[in-house]
Amino acid sequence: MKSIFSLLLIFLCFEVFSQEKKEIIVKTEVSEATVFINGAQIVRNKTINIVNGKSFIKFVGLSPYIDPKSIQIKANGDVIVLSVNHQFNYIDSVSHTKEIEELNNKAKVLDNKLILETANNEILKEELIFLKDNRNIGGKNQEVSLINLKETENYYKEKISSIKMKEIEINNTIEKILIDKTALDKQRLQITTSKQTPTSEIVVEIDAKSQNKCEFELLYFVNNAGWYPTYDIRVNSIDKPVDLTYKANIQQNTKEEWKNIKLILSSSNPNMGSVAPKLQTYYLNYYSVPPKYTNISNQVSGRILDAKTYEALPYASIIINGTTIGTVSDMDGNFSLSIPNNNSELKISSVGYLTQTVLINNPNITVYLEPSTAKLSEVVVLSKKKSLFESSKNKNDGVVESNKPSATIPVVLNERQTSFEFEIKTPYTINSDNKNITVSIENYALDVNYEYFCVPKIDNDAFLVANIINWEQYNLLEGEANVFFENTFVGKTILDTRYISDTLSISLGRDKNVIVKREKLKEYTTKQFLGNKKEETRAWKISVKNNKNLPINMILFDQVPVSTIEEIEVNIDNISGAVLNKDKGEVKWKFNLEQSGKKDFELKYKVKYPKDRTLTIE
Repeated sequence: MKSIFSLLLIFLCFEVFSQEKKEIIVKTEVSEATVFINGAQIVRNKTINIVNGKSFIKFVGLSPYIDPKSIQIKANGDVIVLSVNHQFNYIDSVSHTKEIEELNNKAKVLDNKLILETANNEILKEELIFLKDNRNIGGKNQEVSLINLKETENYYKEKISSIKMKEIEINNTIEKILIDKTALDKQRLQITTSKQTPTSEIVVEIDAKSQNKCEFELLYFVNNAGWYPTYDIRVNSIDKPVDLTYKANIQQNTKEEWKNIKLILSSSNPNMGSVAPKLQTYYLNYYSVPPKYTNISNQVSGRILDAKTYEALPYASIIINGTTIGTVSDMDGNFSLSIPNNNSELKISSVGYLTQTVLINNPNITVYLEPSTAKLSEVVVLSKKKSLFESSKNKNDGVVESNKPSATIPVVLNERQTSFEFEIKTPYTINSDNKNITVSIENYALDVNYEYFCVPKIDNDAFLVANIINWEQYNLLEGEANVFFENTFVGKTILDTRYISDTLSISLGRDKNVIVKREKLKEYTTKQFLGNKKEETRAWKISVKNNKNLPINMILFDQVPVSTIEEIEVNIDNISGAVLNKDKGEVKWKFNLEQSGKKDFELKYKVKYPKDRTLTIE
């Protein structure tokens, strides 16, 4: 009977042990990154041997800047994904192992040089002692000839001089080695004592119907990455198209290495918020004011700090007051949250601190929480060795998707409803050092209309402008552009695509071959009295000379004053066929000028006003 009971107990223990959930540690590499204007979506793929039943898969060595709400798991196989949990690992922190290893190797080389030079110095000292101990020549009763004495003296002199010079040389070398070693030690100390960043881990609980191989795809959004566009604009001649090189400047400091990955650049910016704005009713009364719209971006970000110590508060709860929308602060106390329309308060709380409600009057706010004076009746302390199974049961941060194969983008340019993406064909390596990597996306030969633009009242130089028609087809973003005109770098300009227009104008800089001169005509500059009025006349002559070997199109601007009261009259005498904007006083000439051609324009006007008043006229 006892033996049967013992066997039954052993069987039950074995059954319990066999039902214990297994933990699979998985190391992965980044295979793809979709880089946004701010942030990036990372893709990692891994085929894993799955055991029958429930188990935990822990993806380790991930970026500490993961947004837990963005995590997605895709599994291909006979597997059900039960939960997804994001956590930090403070033990296996992101360290500077490669940099420290390089510094240690340099230190070993310096130590070996120091040992060698010190040994050489000791040898020289021993040699000098030997010479001194054996400088007596001959015996006590033996006479020394003058010739032997001189030869011995010269020998000792040369030998000691040589030893001393070598000693100076070695001491200088040792001094330099010690200086280099001190600098190296300081650098190592700075790295080893700097704040260590924890790594992220994503724990996935699964239930497999059988033992098999399963393909997993892990996706998440990470901060500390982004790209911005720049351009090279080249104009060889004003009768040829513009050559435009579209470049992407990519940088990342995610604490992850992107080695030979598939790179996609997206024009969208997830940090801008996705909630459309909504108008409030504009009630008009004598004492009412128009409605104010402070949360235009529908996005708020900030930091939660201790009001006493100013230390960051991780895992503080941030809730939009009156809603269930919220988030938690990261390990540095930072947070970001999309704000619905007509919501303007945040409710912030943390264990051991007083709850605070703050007004959202700025897209970036800092909140200081006061420590609570009340004693907590119970405090639960979770160690860094907290059970993996417990933490997985309590939190499900990610979006779970199973049995859905990932889609690939087979084209270079993919236009979406609200954005477009560039897929870089060549795999790229981008280190986590925040240094810019410049990638050429496209090269375009743009058909443009060239024209010169000049405002001689402000600047006599003529500016060449390229007008691009139907520019929307090129998917350009606003950015800085380097301008090369006739194979010479002439400066930088802004390619501004934010405004609705059929034509995109790009300033290509000054052209000294188009000469513009504006001079005042003194013979027409008069002042006279007519009854109770004063009349003043002003006149200018504007000359334009084309020294290029091609005809040009040109726009010339000037102005006449605009009266704001009836007693001041402005009369235009001559504007040489220009178009006048009476409301603004803008005078505009648009004309063609043949090669080596010249044109003159006259601007003349009169101003009448009461003679007892003073008026400043240009």
